[in-house]
Amino acid sequence: MRTDLAVIGAGPAGLAAALAAAAHGVRVTVVDAADRPGGQFFRQPAAELDARRPRALHHRWRTWERLRDGLAASDVRVLTDHHVWFVEERSGAFTVHALLGPGQDEPVAVPADAVLLATGGYEHVLPFPGWTLPGVLTAGGAQAMLKGGLVVPGRAVVVAGTGPLLLPVATGLAAAGARVAALVESADPRQVARHARALAGKLPEGAGYAARLLRHRVRPLTRHTVVRAHGDDRLTGVTVAALDADGRVRRGTGRYIPCDTLAVGHGMLPHTDLADGLGCRLDGPAVAVDAEQRTSVPGVWAAGESTGVGGAALALAEGHIAGRSVAARLRGTGPGPAGRTPAERTRETLRTSAEALAAAFAPPAHWTDQVTDDTLICRCEEVTAGAVREAVDGLGAGDVRTVKLLTRAGMGWCQGRMCATAVAGLTGCEATPSRRPFARPVPLGVLARPEPEQPEQPEQPEPEQPERGSS
Repeated sequence: MRTDLAVIGAGPAGLAAALAAAAHGVRVTVVDAADRPGGQFFRQPAAELDARRPRALHHRWRTWERLRDGLAASDVRVLTDHHVWFVEERSGAFTVHALLGPGQDEPVAVPADAVLLATGGYEHVLPFPGWTLPGVLTAGGAQAMLKGGLVVPGRAVVVAGTGPLLLPVATGLAAAGARVAALVESADPRQVARHARALAGKLPEGAGYAARLLRHRVRPLTRHTVVRAHGDDRLTGVTVAALDADGRVRRGTGRYIPCDTLAVGHGMLPHTDLADGLGCRLDGPAVAVDAEQRTSVPGVWAAGESTGVGGAALALAEGHIAGRSVAARLRGTGPGPAGRTPAERTRETLRTSAEALAAAFAPPAHWTDQVTDDTLICRCEEVTAGAVREAVDGLGAGDVRTVKLLTRAGMGWCQGRMCATAVAGLTGCEATPSRRPFARPVPLGVLARPEPEQPEQPEQPEPEQPERGSS
């Protein structure tokens, strides 16, 4: 079934865009890889777990209820378990190609007149000695286990890295019964204070998290970083150390913290694979868009973290603006009358806050000093830091692509999503976007098939049942 607008991603940006466009008569199909809408931010526990108070795991739960109820009352078609690997453009029309089935080997095509990319972002993790030990996971991974599986990853947890995500992860784990042994933040509080005016709207939220950390007796270690994870078969503890004003580890400040889990993250990066495949222009690591959230490719819009990491509230505003723009452009009426809408004012304010957060919570400038030569950098291909350094110092590589060819770093399953920025940092080369034809691995049998079938109209999911006590 052909649709007017295909929205790729059912997180805050995608759902806001779908509802805004549908409200103006646009036929919308939302395509998402998860088994239910919500994205990473509104990740829901599996129905089999019978969670009785899922709101306890979420921030902005009322916002999710409005999105969920609006979706149920609309004509928006939602296709879950659809893993999009390519968006094809021919003569101004688009076909969204996805994979279905347990093995992701059943092809499906969704024809559309326009496409909105709401593909979100993924975590940025910098390597350090021991980071591949069992028991070390990303901060977002720990949060996903809690939200989606109602489990904590360990009994004694250290949450480390930098960025606003560490706060909800630490408080969520503590509230769920884990002992948060430390919250290790590399940023300097004084750097945050320098951006106080731009971050004024975030202060109440931050104060709330600080109060919860205090309640659970979690004392943050600011201007500290994890320099090593210890253990043989699994994690047994971490060594953390203080940082000086230049981001270098201060000698003699190391301290060992026993733990069985380390949740670590250094911010987020935009997902731009599908945008790359379409030829959309990038602005640094993010998809470049105009005031209407239009990309450089006619008929393609983008919203949310793919256009620059800024959080759920900014994604909602961008999605709403994009959905209204799609509706106007498909009707041939163009943008609305002069004057900024509430969503546009919100977008402007939150983009300013996002820029301030990025500046305040930048990773330590000299993190590579602590990466030993035997530290794995590319986990897929088992490439060490020593091999990466040898490619530059011994073999004369002058860019990330040449390092990749000489070492295979970035040639594995994730195609450099996890290691590309680390390779760039280790070598001193500029991180450049990779032009991949497909956004995910595709079986050759799928590529050989002439035309994948189009999905049938699914039944609308029944509304969630009301709460029944505590989880």
